[in-house]
Amino acid sequence: MIRGSTHIGRFNKTGMSDRQFCRLCGGHLMTHHPVLGFTDVRAAALPGISFEPTVHLNYAEAVLRMKDGLPKLRDFRAEVGGSGAIVAE
Repeated sequence: MIRGSTHIGRFNKTGMSDRQFCRLCGGHLMTHHPVLGFTDVRAAALPGISFEPTVHLNYAEAVLRMKDGLPKLRDFRAEVGGSGAIVAE
């Protein structure tokens, strides 16, 4: 068993995304997308790793708009089953 794994909660509302979070603090850890075949991990869950974002995913549903010059995809890249459509900043 991996240390702390007993504190991981899961939420899967639609079958498209298996969200995993810490049951102690509520922090989001990662989301597995079984239909798309990949898992995205929150950068903040990996302390000590240098992270520089290159794109915003699912920007059509963003609550906080970012004006940072990075591409904003409506959903996911076409290569992984998304539309690949870019939305305006």
